[in-house]
Amino acid sequence: MITCYINYEIDPDKLAEFETYAKLWIPLVERFGGTHHGYFLPQESANDLAVALFSFPSLAEYEQYRADSMKDDECLEAFEYAKKTKCIRRYDRQFLRPVLR
Repeated sequence: MITCYINYEIDPDKLAEFETYAKLWIPLVERFGGTHHGYFLPQESANDLAVALFSFPSLAEYEQYRADSMKDDECLEAFEYAKKTKCIRRYDRQFLRPVLR
């Protein structure tokens, strides 16, 4: 299993827009075979920090999801929503291997 950890720098004045964006992606990742662990928004932290975590059974399956998402109408609409609203300033993606019980 591989878990994708995305660290977002968001526009704090567009938190509602980012939350909408997050809610668009959770079912999309799951439709492509991933397990979404959620988005985590600012509370008692920097007001421009958000995090997302989702897992795929393997790196190959994650890479297939990435390729397929670039051809999927709903995914493209979600990308366009973020671009249009400018709720995301930048993001970094890391891949982690979970240790589970």
